[in-house]
Amino acid sequence: MWRDRRILDLFGIEHPILLAPMAGPVLSNMAIAVANAGGLGALPSALLSHEQTRDEMAKIRAATAKPINMNFFCHVPPAYDESREMAWREKLSPYYSELGVDPTAPIPVSNRTPFDEALCETVEELRPEVVSFHFGLPPEPLVARVKATGAKVIASATTVREAIWLEERGCDAVIAQGAEAGGHRGIFLTENAGQQVGTMALVPQVADAVKVPVIAAGGIADARGIVAALALGASAVQIGTAYLFCPEAKLVAPHRAALKAAWDDDTVITRVFTGRPARGIANRIVREVGAMSGLPPAFPLAGGALMPLRAKSEPAGSGDFTPLWSGQAMRLGREMSTEELTRTLVREAQERLRQLAGGDSRPHRAANR
Repeated sequence: MWRDRRILDLFGIEHPILLAPMAGPVLSNMAIAVANAGGLGALPSALLSHEQTRDEMAKIRAATAKPINMNFFCHVPPAYDESREMAWREKLSPYYSELGVDPTAPIPVSNRTPFDEALCETVEELRPEVVSFHFGLPPEPLVARVKATGAKVIASATTVREAIWLEERGCDAVIAQGAEAGGHRGIFLTENAGQQVGTMALVPQVADAVKVPVIAAGGIADARGIVAALALGASAVQIGTAYLFCPEAKLVAPHRAALKAAWDDDTVITRVFTGRPARGIANRIVREVGAMSGLPPAFPLAGGALMPLRAKSEPAGSGDFTPLWSGQAMRLGREMSTEELTRTLVREAQERLRQLAGGDSRPHRAANR
């Protein structure tokens, strides 16, 4: 049924649906479910230790022989800026007082490790079929070693320039991440998050600019989005927020509640939680500090000072200080298991394609909220 088989053949999957590697919510159980439904499962490794990554991959390999994508970050770790860190803690001090948090307590250290020699050795050991990167690519020698394992390399582009840059450096496919996408922007050739391009405009321009297959991401949550992305020139789609409604997604209760209650215009791109632009549902800390405030330290250091506030507020049911990551299509989310959602998306997209091929233009409405 899928006319463009480039991604299917490249990755060895049945359907052009990729689980977005959302660090935190997604673990091996969701990767297995998507893989068994014929899509590409993902194991986001940016927040996992080497031991946790090995354990999660062992669970995946024990449950399925289908291809899996391991995802990593490629940021350059910033130098510690004491004055900026102190200014950030000073800004947060009223919240510490409000929640009874000791402002002099040590700040947790971020565990977001960029792709390095040690992680490359992990890839060489575990040999995933696909390796994806966010925030650009690691140094060329590391990319070469990843490709030498037989893995296909893909990465996110938020502009046409970034897509061309990735293709020139050997990516086997490019993820065109539109501004609608939840979580961190994959932006890496510029720091101007205010000029990010929407999925509808980005995908066809990227498809025209590169020869490798394009994977559309951002605002795609049902069959209509899948079919539209394919019509724009994408060979597959990467879906994130829709999967956050699955019971397997590892979310704190305030995050899940916020997703269910959100409206389409409730998200913003913010630097508050990590120091890097990311889309989430606006909450108290975002509104009061300012979504794109220059106060938070550089990625990933900003999140450390927020951890004590989260530890106090989340058990009480408050998402005031929690990164409520979400894309703009959250109202299309449906509560069903990961495997059921994947199979439903496939079935509905194929039905919609048949309708269009037969000249049936009746509107399709998913049974969502």
